[in-house]
Amino acid sequence: MILDPQVTEHDDLVLASASPRRRELLRQIGMRFRVAPAEVDETVKDGEEPGEYVLRLAREKALSILRRDQALLPVLGADTSVILSGEILGKPADRAEAADMLGRLSGNTHQVYSAVAVALPGEERVFDRLNITRVTFAPLEPEWIQAYIDTGDPMDKAGAYGVQGHAAERISRIEGSFSGVMGLPLYETAQLLETARCYPRACSH
Repeated sequence: MILDPQVTEHDDLVLASASPRRRELLRQIGMRFRVAPAEVDETVKDGEEPGEYVLRLAREKALSILRRDQALLPVLGADTSVILSGEILGKPADRAEAADMLGRLSGNTHQVYSAVAVALPGEERVFDRLNITRVTFAPLEPEWIQAYIDTGDPMDKAGAYGVQGHAAERISRIEGSFSGVMGLPLYETAQLLETARCYPRACSH
């Protein structure tokens, strides 16, 4: 298990993600946590709908760390996918794929599906929530796309962009959760942790 260097010894939960954005968002709502990145197969199953897909991955990530590390704390897993015309856009494999994704998002509205799940130790109960947010990009010139790719920001993000980075200057409208587009919808997360008796800092463990 990887210990987040900024937490105290009195942790509330385990975060099954290496995402710095999710760490930042959890700290924003006052949670104290350890980090143990999960590795799960992210292949989309035949006929699987976007909502089913992100919820399944969030649950699998949480359960994989709970079981692997025999965690005594609740484990939080999350997954975020960009959906354009029903197609799931994952992280780009290279610059060419990033440029293709951004070109397709240019001037269009897409959806961001962001799921969060909490697995409880012992009985392995899992609670989950899903947020869907609509994001609209202004037209993106090829020169802007290449300059943005040069920053490296698109390469580790679903849909090849990060809402908190340079891409924000070309996002004309967000209908829903800004934090959900970042990777962890805070309203749903707080509601979920409260349901699982983990918020604010009241996990039963």
